[in-house]
Amino acid sequence: MNRIRILATALAAASLGALLTGSAYGDDAPSPCTSLKRIVAAAPGGLASLTPDDGKGVAQPYGDDAQCSASRGAYQCSWTPHHDAGSNADALQAVAADIASCLPDATHDQNSPGRQHFYLGAKGKRTDITLTPTGSNKLRLVVSGK
Repeated sequence: MNRIRILATALAAASLGALLTGSAYGDDAPSPCTSLKRIVAAAPGGLASLTPDDGKGVAQPYGDDAQCSASRGAYQCSWTPHHDAGSNADALQAVAADIASCLPDATHDQNSPGRQHFYLGAKGKRTDITLTPTGSNKLRLVVSGK
């Protein structure tokens, strides 16, 4: 009887271990913080090295159609917020809250329904983060370095 209990315990532990290490979960998507920190770390001079996928984690909690691009001086993404995200203004505020919590050293110098602006760094080596609505149903994030 004792051998059966030991065997059952070993099987349960092995099954749990396989589940925990080999399973994918719905929340395995990149987090907004991971994506934001990666983008900001590349600024100001390395934004062109980023890929379109680097910014999708910022949008994923709010929209599934993020289109991102990189250039020498800026990285930008635009997406359509989910219907359950509320209005564009609500989604704009939610993404701004993510930026503020993920980048506590950023200065939030503009907070309006039409524009959220943050910056990091001293003049001459500043990284700007701007979030705006575009059209009636899209948001646009631009990270640029000076």
